[in-house]
This record gives sequence, structure tokens and C-alpha cells, in this order.
Amino acid sequence: MNFKEYIPFYKRNMVVAVPVILTQAGQITVHLADNIMVGHLGTTELASVSFANSIYILGMVFGIGFTQGLTPHVGQSFGKGDHNNVSSLLKNSLVLNFGVSLLLTLIMFGAGNLMRYMGQTEAVVETSSHYYNIVLFGLIPFLMFFGLRQFSEGIGITKYAMYITLFANLMNIFLNWVLIYGHMGFEAMGIKGAATATLISRIIMFALFLIVFFRYDCYYKYFKLIKWPVIDISQAVKVLKTSIPLSFQNLVEITAFSLSAVMIGWLGETQLAAHQIAMSMSSFSFMLALGVGAAATIRVSHQYGYGDFRSMRIAGFAAIHLSVFFMALCGLAYIVFREQIPYIFSEDPAVRYLAPSLLIVAALFQIFDAIQLASLACLRALADVKIPLMLSIISYYLISLPMGYFCGFILGFGTVGVWIGLLAGLGFAAILFLLRFSKISNKMIAENS
Repeated sequence: MNFKEYIPFYKRNMVVAVPVILTQAGQITVHLADNIMVGHLGTTELASVSFANSIYILGMVFGIGFTQGLTPHVGQSFGKGDHNNVSSLLKNSLVLNFGVSLLLTLIMFGAGNLMRYMGQTEAVVETSSHYYNIVLFGLIPFLMFFGLRQFSEGIGITKYAMYITLFANLMNIFLNWVLIYGHMGFEAMGIKGAATATLISRIIMFALFLIVFFRYDCYYKYFKLIKWPVIDISQAVKVLKTSIPLSFQNLVEITAFSLSAVMIGWLGETQLAAHQIAMSMSSFSFMLALGVGAAATIRVSHQYGYGDFRSMRIAGFAAIHLSVFFMALCGLAYIVFREQIPYIFSEDPAVRYLAPSLLIVAALFQIFDAIQLASLACLRALADVKIPLMLSIISYYLISLPMGYFCGFILGFGTVGVWIGLLAGLGFAAILFLLRFSKISNKMIAENS
């Protein structure tokens, strides 16, 4: 297979990916803005937001993984032209997503009470709890927005989610300025202001997407096809068989990162703040690659629905190539500007001294992260979720976390050692996911040739 064969697939993937990339870039820009604004309040505040997010993100990512289970089914049905089934999937997903988001909110509220037992300083625990409890209220509208977005991506429409996200994110940044520092007559709320701004923006995102769904026929026609009862058991079970493993798969990976943050917190506030800087930059490149991954799920699932398995394979590998390209550029930027980036986030000399070494490690795992993310998105498009879940457990629980602890605490490398563990886990996952997609796609081509 030569390079020229890939060119049209690069173009088609990018047409779908660019709106998602801009959507993801908008989301991470708000995340960066939060950290920059909070970082200038002080090291304790930045460490507190890092700790709170390391707990909150467990529920958020589990919920996002649950919503992602819808996309391959919608994509395959859309590719076959079965619009009645697409409508049924929309109906069942709305009910399931609401139930799961409500349950997650209750569970995460209970988990917030465990913060004091995780080895953090008293100041970090007290400050982070204020941020956490406010942000938690936004979990339901945020996950309901994601459910609508995953449906939209399944039918190949990505632009409206982009418009809404960019608007909501600009609103979030503006509200950060108003509420964190106290402008336009409002009292300065500190990190409570950052949390409140995030809550308001997520309510806005869901409300606007609902309006779009009822206003534009490309969406509303599926609402009109909805039939009673509210839930179709067989269809719901079909979605759950994909959504539940995806939820736990996302949870496995993010747990490795969250527990790594907890371990770094044992070393002190300075180390945790430096970790947050490196993690914020890594999240930026991850979100860009996530856009390409979303395109991979859409394009691969559609080609699977059409029954064109050779094009399915090429579309998947084209997405992997693009993901590596984007994240490699980001990694290069992190190395080149590793001394300057910490100044954006913190005024603490100790934090500015430690963060550059973490940025170097973060730069190194960009390639592995790109491969594992895009390969996993291709497998998701085929509704192949059970084996990848087991591969994730091996990569992150048996490789990443033990190696992070060993390098960080036994060998005495500290924060850098914990990040080396993350690097190892991502590398292992990248190899396993890539080999699995290659094997499955080749098998499909051979069986249908």
C-alpha cells in the first residue's frame, strides 16, 4: 500500500476531524485558562485544583466512555441507511445517559468525602473540596451534552458541537475573569469562581445543543421517528454491551493518571503543582488527537456499515498517521519551550524549576499516546471493546502504576519517576491496540475477499 492511496483518506478524515479538533481545542483552552488564572492565586490553589480534578475526572471520563458506546452503533446503522434504528438508538441512549449521569453524580459526591484520606496536605484538601463540590453539579448536563454529541458524530455531523463548545468556552473564560478575581461588581471568589464558571458553561452547552436538535431537520427527523416505549430493552442491552466496557476502559486509563497525581501529592504541593502544569499541556495535545480519534470512529464505522473493509482499514491507519503527526509537533513544542511554559502558570520559583523536566517526559510519550488513542478509536468503531479493556488493565495497572511507584519512590526519581511509569504504560498500550486493529481489519478483508 503506497502513500498516494492514503491521501484521499487523510483528506476525508480531516474534513470530519477539524470541527472535532476545534471543539476539543476549545475545551482544553478553557482548562488551560482555569489553571493559568488559578495558578496566579498561589501554589496551594493550583495544587488544590489539580487534586480535585484528579478525583472528579474519574466520574467524568467514566461517563464520557459510556456515551461513546453509542457512536459505533449509530455509525454502522447510518452507513447501512437504517434510519429507524438510528432513531431507536438515540431514544435509548438519552434514557441510559441520564440514568448513568445521575448515578455517577451521587457516587462522586460520596467519593468527595474520601479526599482527606489520600495523603494530601490539610490546606489542599480544604481548598479542593470547595472547587470539587461546585463542579460536580455540572456533571449531568455535561454528560447529556456528550451523549447528543456522540450521536451527532455517529451520523457524521461535527460542526454544531464545535460551535456550541467554542461559545460556551468563551463564556467560561469570561466568567472566570469575572468570578475568580471579582470584576463587574462581583465579589472575588477565587477557585470557587472557577468552579462556578465551569458549572454555568456546561449547563449552557447542553441547553444550546437541545435547541439545535429541535431546530435542524438533520437531527429532528430522528426525534420524529421515535416510537414508544421509552426504552427498548433489546436495543438498550446492545448499547450497554459497548458502553459499559468503554466506560471501564476509560476509567482504567484515567485512574492510572489520577493515582499518579495522588502519589505525586505525597511528595508535596510544589510537585503536585508542577505535575498539573505538565498534565495541562499533555491534555492539550491529547484533545487534538482525540479529535482525530473521533474522526477515526466515524469513518471506520461508516466503512464497516458499507461493507468496504479495505477502505475501513485504510481510514483507520490514516487516522493513526494524522494523530502521530499532530502529537509529535506538540511534543517538539513542549521540549523547545519547556523553560518558558511554567511561567505562564505559576509565580513559584520551585514549581518553575521542576516543571521543565516533566514536560520533557510528557513530550516523549506523545507518540505512544497518539498511537494508543487512534488505534483504540478504530477498535471502538468496530464495537470491539472487551479485549481492549483487558489490554488496558494490563498496560495501566500492571505496568504504569507499579513502575511509577518503583521509579518515583524506590529508585528515588520523585515526580519524574512517576511520569516514567505513565510513559511505560502508554507505550505498552499503544503496541497492543495497534496490533489488535491490524489483526482484526486484515481478518475482515481476508474473509470478504
